[in-house]
Amino acid sequence: MSTPFTPVLDSLTRHGITVDSNLQIGQDGARVAALAASLYRKARKSAQAAGLGSTGFMQMEAESGRLCVIGGDEIVLVVVAERTANVGLIRVEMLRAAEALA
Repeated sequence: MSTPFTPVLDSLTRHGITVDSNLQIGQDGARVAALAASLYRKARKSAQAAGLGSTGFMQMEAESGRLCVIGGDEIVLVVVAERTANVGLIRVEMLRAAEALA
């Protein structure tokens, strides 16, 4: 998919800059993005080092919620959800969004 914004988006995603966020009051988008990017990068490196191939969908479950991440070389999508959220539905929607952005 090519748009007039492609060069700008390429620059933003390659340099780890948050492109967009929509969080609840009190959540720090920069911190969430940094945590998600760091965890996902480490998971990708670990999976490749173990000979498991590329990393797809990743989730971290914590006491107060969960972090769902999917991405590739160019962009990483992150969803912060309640612990009781339907992970299957989140995964399907994230896969659709990632495909649309590819």
